[in-house]
Amino acid sequence: MKRFKSAKQAQRFLSANDQIDNLFLLPRHRMTATDYRIERTSAFRAWHDVCGIEQAA
Repeated sequence: MKRFKSAKQAQRFLSANDQIDNLFLLPRHRMTATDYRIERTSAFRAWHDVCGIEQAA
């Protein structure tokens, strides 16, 4: 709980962070570099869609 003012604040952060980690943490040791890059690009595309960020050309 370092740097958190309360258990509630820590839980709120960790519950949001867990969903983001699930999107970006990929099993690199089980995939080829090409597949990893494709999945990573897909994850960033999904993140940009959720956040409403326009992708740079």
